[in-house]
Amino acid sequence: MALDLESGGIRQLTDIRTGDAPSEREPDGQRAFLVEQQKELFDFIDSEEFRGQPWNRSVERDTTAPKPFYVGRDRSAFLMRVTPDERFAVVTVRTNDHDATMPVQMPVWITDDGYVELYEGREKVGDQQATSRTAVIDLATGEATWVADSVGEGDRTIDVVDVASNSAHALVQVETHDREHRYWVVVDLPSMEERTVAHDHDPAWLGHPGPDFGGAGGFMPDGETVYFSSERTGWIHLWVVAAAGGDPRALTSGEWEVHDAELSRDGRTWYLTTNREGFADVHTYSMPANGGPLTQLTTASGRQEAAVSPDGRWMAIRHSQSNDPWELYVQEARAGRPMRQVTESTTEEFRSFAWRKPEIVMVPASDGVMVPARLHRPRGDVAPMGQRPAVIFVHGAGYLQNVHNWWSSYYREYMFHHVLAERGYTVLALDYRGSEGYGRDWRTAIYQHMGGKDLSDHVDAAAWLVEDFGVDPERIGIYGGSYGGFITLMAMFTSPGTFQAGAALRSVTDWAHYNHSYTSGILNEPQDDKDAYVRSSPIYHAEGLEGHLLMAHGMVDDNVLFYDIVRLTQRLIELGKEDWELAVYPAERHGFQLASSWADEYTRIFKLFERTLKD
Repeated sequence: MALDLESGGIRQLTDIRTGDAPSEREPDGQRAFLVEQQKELFDFIDSEEFRGQPWNRSVERDTTAPKPFYVGRDRSAFLMRVTPDERFAVVTVRTNDHDATMPVQMPVWITDDGYVELYEGREKVGDQQATSRTAVIDLATGEATWVADSVGEGDRTIDVVDVASNSAHALVQVETHDREHRYWVVVDLPSMEERTVAHDHDPAWLGHPGPDFGGAGGFMPDGETVYFSSERTGWIHLWVVAAAGGDPRALTSGEWEVHDAELSRDGRTWYLTTNREGFADVHTYSMPANGGPLTQLTTASGRQEAAVSPDGRWMAIRHSQSNDPWELYVQEARAGRPMRQVTESTTEEFRSFAWRKPEIVMVPASDGVMVPARLHRPRGDVAPMGQRPAVIFVHGAGYLQNVHNWWSSYYREYMFHHVLAERGYTVLALDYRGSEGYGRDWRTAIYQHMGGKDLSDHVDAAAWLVEDFGVDPERIGIYGGSYGGFITLMAMFTSPGTFQAGAALRSVTDWAHYNHSYTSGILNEPQDDKDAYVRSSPIYHAEGLEGHLLMAHGMVDDNVLFYDIVRLTQRLIELGKEDWELAVYPAERHGFQLASSWADEYTRIFKLFERTLKD
């Protein structure tokens, strides 16, 4: 639709319809017989006079209305861009082949009527995935041209990204389903000539850099330059390339990453969110649109996420520090100007507590790599050197950063670590291999083996705590949720004697039963790379369990489904394993919602460590 901002009038520009166009529907059965009979009996059916009748269904009566575009059977339009001159619409159409997948069925146990219900959830890795194609529609004639179909090989998604401000081009992104190739394709309008202006390839898997531009990019204000983000140098940076083709040029570079990028309204300045000053802090910078020196606009320790006012004079900044949650600030959009706090979201009771900033330390791994970590030193009744207990926390999500100077998304764990430190525990949390913020090589170090480098980093950290912090090697525990639960299981199963106790929460136990979008890039598909799944799945290593294991899982977890832990439980029973327990939460999803559930879970974790690491 087009909305006239002065008159308020609305015009419909496109007419996207499901199914096949009427002329494309092949009659069958009795209707096929009748169609053929009409043609045999009446010459009028094939005449110009027939086609001109007002009641003829094959004729569009309103010549001013947009021409219909039929996406086809089992397909839907889900992305669309219209050129500023309103001549073309670029539409991405996705297949909806429900017969090719088998969504998992999940029971919902606590219902309003007492009857168990079934919820149809996600697919599993290796299931057939939806593909997409992109068409350019001439809005005057309704003619559609499918574009970029010849780019790349195998199953692909072909998505519209942007249209140029001068209406001369469309930008399309092609990504192969094996996640090894990504192409940016410029389509000239109206000639429909195509050219690939950039191509990224990774023999492991391509990440999705940048939360906002997501690897897709767009057109610069001139309409003749494409920008995109890429890890092609090993770090996420901002690139440009001419729409006419040529060599891409990096606007930023170095061993740091661009988290976000936004052009000013006048198109003269980039505002970048990066960790240029070090992995533990994120700041906002300005940079000329065509590249050049970066000017650091924010300086406070922690993380700054800025939105610049339309006139470019002010920034609204979301800021936090490691011991102080997020607040809103304002600042002039110039270097060296002070931030002024405009919200205070915490309670007086919260602020009265002496929340401590965890130390950031570098832990030596056995292969010589230094692994970042957060450290909480023991306080209160501290045991003598060589007898101290320790707990290692493993963050979830795999590709996530938790070692930094801003407020952690794991704030419950942050507060729990204060409790442990007051009880004499040394607490450590790593940004193990696979974590976000440290470049491509760090991210892909777990390719074809989750539970490899990411686990060995934790085993090495345990040895470091013994060597440098007086920790008793027989008093070390480990815990975490989701991916952290997975690592905890692998630690308890494959590194005997390193950890005396582990709490595995909402854990993946068999990667062949997890979702496709996350798992297939790292481990490929199970039917093609079974060995990677066997290496990486705790259920294959359960016979190695030593020490005390607590497992906890929500029964309506629609991410890591409850049957994941049920299958592992049966495996432990059949192996005759002892010293393990399972706590279930009938009303909880992947991220717990009820305070009572969180309290129960952390009470169990605390009691596990007190019982096994201190007695």
